[in-house]
Amino acid sequence: MMHSQIHLSTPRLLLVLVLFLASCGARGEVTIYDYTVINSYPHNTRFFTQGLLVHDGYLYEGTGRYGESALMQLRLDDGEVLKRKELGSRYFGEGIAVAGDRIFQLTWRENMVFEHDLETFDSVGSHYLPTEGWGLTWDGEHLIVSDGSDRLFFYDPDDFQQMRSVTVTIQGRPVRYLNELEYIDGEVWANVWTSNEIVRIDPATGEIRSVVDLNGLREQTSARDSDAVLNGIAWDEERRRLLVTGKLWAHIFEIELNERD
Repeated sequence: MMHSQIHLSTPRLLLVLVLFLASCGARGEVTIYDYTVINSYPHNTRFFTQGLLVHDGYLYEGTGRYGESALMQLRLDDGEVLKRKELGSRYFGEGIAVAGDRIFQLTWRENMVFEHDLETFDSVGSHYLPTEGWGLTWDGEHLIVSDGSDRLFFYDPDDFQQMRSVTVTIQGRPVRYLNELEYIDGEVWANVWTSNEIVRIDPATGEIRSVVDLNGLREQTSARDSDAVLNGIAWDEERRRLLVTGKLWAHIFEIELNERD
């Protein structure tokens, strides 16, 4: 998301504290992961990444900013755009998710969720979202939405009725600014906006089980704009590889996680 007037949050400082305690051997029940870059792929520096996923060997990306928001299918290896659908200048695009033969895309403040045919990108319908839209993912049953708060919302993909919600916490403290989401092996992974960390959340309880520390990754790409923050998590289930990027970054990185000693 993009809110240039918001200051770093208490949850952001809490993540820093958790990382510090881990470095002192006092991590508690939160596991900390570092990373190793395995590979990198080109990413268009004009793309304000809001949603990222891999499905059937293709990369899908949703981008934001008014007048620039789009839904795209891309080839990962060279970044070529294979399909593109513009949202229209009145919409600020946000997270995306594939559910069956449909692909959904949130909007930021327009209270709209767009539903498209995955194969053609033709419009199938739209739904009302009562909150802001930030991140979106699919757990095989529900669409999971973040709205920039400390909550995750679970929606039925057919009628977009909210089924439940959960508050996200780390060591008992709420963590806000949950942004782009990805569902990986039973956990919800979330970017925390303006931070260099990804939190891994138990979707049943909202408890953060572990934190992925990606400090230093931004410095390995071209990211000159002040809004070029870490945002974008894609899990390639078939090849078991993890991809991450940021808004306006020149690269998508394939990374491997290493548990911090």
